[in-house]
Amino acid sequence: MDAKERALKAHEEWAGKIEVVARCQVSSKEDLSVAYTPGVAEPCLAIQKDPALSYKYTRRHNLVAVITDGTAVLGLGDIGPEAGMPVMEGKCALFKAFADVDAFPLCVKSKDVDEIVRTIELISGSFGGINLEDIAAPRCFEIERRLKEVCDIPVFHDDQHGTAVCCGAALLNACRLTGRKVDEIKMVVNGCGAAAIAVTKFLMFLGVKDIVMCERFGIVCEGDERLNPAQAEMAAKTNRGHMTGTLADAVKGADVFFGMSAPQVLTAEMVSAMAENPMVFAMANPVPEIWPEDAKKGGAAVVGTGRSDYPNQINNVLAFPGIFRGALDVRASDINEEMKLAAAKAIADVVTDEELDAEHIMPFAFDEKVIKAVAEAVAQAARDSGVARI
Repeated sequence: MDAKERALKAHEEWAGKIEVVARCQVSSKEDLSVAYTPGVAEPCLAIQKDPALSYKYTRRHNLVAVITDGTAVLGLGDIGPEAGMPVMEGKCALFKAFADVDAFPLCVKSKDVDEIVRTIELISGSFGGINLEDIAAPRCFEIERRLKEVCDIPVFHDDQHGTAVCCGAALLNACRLTGRKVDEIKMVVNGCGAAAIAVTKFLMFLGVKDIVMCERFGIVCEGDERLNPAQAEMAAKTNRGHMTGTLADAVKGADVFFGMSAPQVLTAEMVSAMAENPMVFAMANPVPEIWPEDAKKGGAAVVGTGRSDYPNQINNVLAFPGIFRGALDVRASDINEEMKLAAAKAIADVVTDEELDAEHIMPFAFDEKVIKAVAEAVAQAARDSGVARI
């Protein structure tokens, strides 16, 4: 069987990648009277008096909802909520395997922002955190923004912020390796969708000052009538030199290329026109903006992709499990920029000076040091920024 056939067969055999397992014994009349009626009335009454006790007497303290509307599933696009369920189950399995976080998949059958926000708000009291997943832009921006306003638990769109954190870690270590300072580099971001915008905003928070974004039509520039509202917002914050032209124009003299766009749009010739020892992060999956071997032919000193079969995989599994672990451990009310910055630095610091080289700027996905380092850093950042509640 080829890879597709094996995957389909495996999913048939698994009949779902997660299951509910009881943490209490229900094998006797006494067990039943404690776990259910009449004993269960006591925690119910306690929680009625103080809803915060739901974190003490229920699994809420360790439970995350993984929620999609099925409109941007992997690279498959709008395939519907039911079709997104295998991905949501997979995400829940990763939460448990990497950070011992219990997660539950929820696929919402609506594309209406008001309906989705209201649905999630109404169920939020059952969870310690909300992980939004595979929701198309620009709707995902509005959904997350409004949920943060009405929910008192962390709301995190991993496609945006998990990607941003991992890109931040990659940039920190690439700069460490090539002797650059983050606030002095010139960067090009190809793409201006949800992930690209989140990455750009986060890298600006990290300290990058000179960023030019590109879309299919060329360089994103303030005043361009083709920009949607989210792109127009970014145009006002980037490209302060008001450059126009193509991607080829944008990358000339640039230190860094980040691609969250389309396959094979960057050429070796374009890379050769970048600054000396450029850093190239081609994140499109499964076919990146440029193959690593071609980027190296153009002179790239560091190359990263989203693929597992090349060095320097920029994989969200390095970020989201530890981020939620840390947030849940201190019962954070939010996952803010300070916590994301702490996560990026923690991921980067896992790679020691002795280990750091052009083929190893990112930790490996199964490096157990990552989760602990990220969780501890995020928890401390939550305390320092005032969103921790324990």
